[in-house]
Amino acid sequence: MLKETRFEQVYLVCGYTDMRRSIDGLAAIIQQNFGLEPCSGSLFLFCGKRRDRLKALLWEGDGFLLMYKRLDNGCFQWPRNTTEAKLLTHEQYIWLMQGLSVEQPKAIKTAPKRDVI
Repeated sequence: MLKETRFEQVYLVCGYTDMRRSIDGLAAIIQQNFGLEPCSGSLFLFCGKRRDRLKALLWEGDGFLLMYKRLDNGCFQWPRNTTEAKLLTHEQYIWLMQGLSVEQPKAIKTAPKRDVI
């Protein structure tokens, strides 16, 4: 699902989401639970209890795009902290779409810039 597309921001909505929710229901979660703007152009990702399917909500300027992905085998590594909409980096988004955890303990972190002597 849009693996190679870069978004300005990608938010992973942690916890369980009722996958029967439509565009309006998902937009309401974004606004009411997290104080974020669903029409910002950010990609918002939601996952149900089974973790084998997700929904993605994206504002395209003239309307919402609702995407649905169901895995045939396996499940998404989804954080369950229900009070958080986690801002993902592009790499974390790719990891998630590949079935990996967004918290890769062995990933090489970018180092802060230093003066070279």
